[in-house]
Amino acid sequence: MRELSVLESYKDEDENVILTSERFDENIEVAFHGRNNRIELAPGVRLRELRVRFDGDNGTLVLGGTAGIRGGGIWNIRIGQDATVRIGANCTTTSSCLISAVEGVTVRLGDDVMISSDVQLRGDDGHPIFDVTTGERLNPSRPISIGSHVWLGLGSLVLGGSRVGNGSVVGARSVVTRHIPNNCIAVGSPAKVIRRDVAWDRIHLSQDQPPYKPDASMIEKNERFWQPTVRKTAPVAAPPPPRAGWASRLKARVQGR
Repeated sequence: MRELSVLESYKDEDENVILTSERFDENIEVAFHGRNNRIELAPGVRLRELRVRFDGDNGTLVLGGTAGIRGGGIWNIRIGQDATVRIGANCTTTSSCLISAVEGVTVRLGDDVMISSDVQLRGDDGHPIFDVTTGERLNPSRPISIGSHVWLGLGSLVLGGSRVGNGSVVGARSVVTRHIPNNCIAVGSPAKVIRRDVAWDRIHLSQDQPPYKPDASMIEKNERFWQPTVRKTAPVAAPPPPRAGWASRLKARVQGR
């Protein structure tokens, strides 16, 4: 096991690698418990705190750069065997965000994800649960995908198998367990969509001017994320077979005698 308190370009005899052009020496804890693990930091990344633990081999952490916006990231990350965590550019956290990926799954965050306090993204439950009759594993680890420009509200929990589309908002204390489409507000446990066709902005209600923001004329729209929610289209049912005419039905009855 190797433990590091400085984040800089690094490689050891177990092929654990850190790729970065920068050096971070405050609030850093990196633990390698296996081989062939990898950390990649994009230029310009802002780290307020990073705690990452690799519990197996072949784990990967990729952190995108942070430029042009306030804040940075406070990350508490656990990566197991063959698992990957990918965090896009300009992702920010208010306080520590916990991310867990094990057993070969990937937890992926797009660009410009805004993460409120006490948020967790868990691709696994930490411990296995089995059926006592069959021995079948009941809670397999599953991937998580968060789109770009997503706002994860205070205390929200995103579980394995979840997907959140671009531009959506997850409400405070919500538990995401399934697919949330783009440009929606989803709340509750489990989280359900309560509003579609929404867009949100990073502008702060008290810190940024103007002091009143009654409508969208107060912001500069990002057309990429100012989109209607994509609706699911119901499959078109196949037409019923044509009914046979009276002559065909009579012929079939005669032949069946």
